Amino acid sequence: MYIFSDHQKKQAEGINKIEALVKNNNLKFSTVSPVVDYKNDSRICLTSVHLLHNNLIKQIEEKIINPLKRISPKHHYYSPCSLHTTIKNIRVINNPPHFTNKDIEKVNQVFSEVIPHHKKFKVYFYRLLLFPANLALIGTTDSELDKIILDLDEKLKKAGVADDKKYASNKYFFSNITLARFSSPLTNKFRKKIYQLSDISFDPYTVDSVTLLTCNAVLKKKHIINTWLLK
Repeated sequence: MYIFSDHQKKQAEGINKIEALVKNNNLKFSTVSPVVDYKNDSRICLTSVHLLHNNLIKQIEEKIINPLKRISPKHHYYSPCSLHTTIKNIRVINNPPHFTNKDIEKVNQVFSEVIPHHKKFKVYFYRLLLFPANLALIGTTDSELDKIILDLDEKLKKAGVADDKKYASNKYFFSNITLARFSSPLTNKFRKKIYQLSDISFDPYTVDSVTLLTCNAVLKKKHIINTWLLK
């Protein structure tokens, strides 16, 4: 378990509040409605992510995904090339999309101006969080993530392409890797396994790049627009 900085403690408080909202079925933030076939879901978003490096992908598969798959193989588990942590949403998933080619051009320009000026940052993955229709690995971060998000927010608004996602909090953002999505009820055995795995930790992970893309909720129908390195 990590020793949290003051910034991370604020993030952890926010994460605990989200967990309480989920338990009370009082969701006040945007979520992805479940579908039977996630791979072929025609709802598309415009978003930015960090695509995970192989070392973390392998650990996630070995420690979490494979044990859960053995219990409930029919849920949609993210493939290695789809595992990611979102940096900044621009348009939530929808069919038809909530964006145009002109919007993509504007967003690409904003990211080209903003991202190269920001630094790499570390993520401290430390727990699982079960939502109504998905399971996520959650991590606190260095404060650089907040700086990136707020900088992008300001400039995207000025460019006329403000983020349309509803968030639980507008400060103390954290890192979230969706591992699985559900379209059928969870068994008690599956829930018990999640509970057993929940307090899980990894070595600090460095986010060193940001990729702008369009895709569906499980990173299929993917079109990469651009990728930038953090300094």
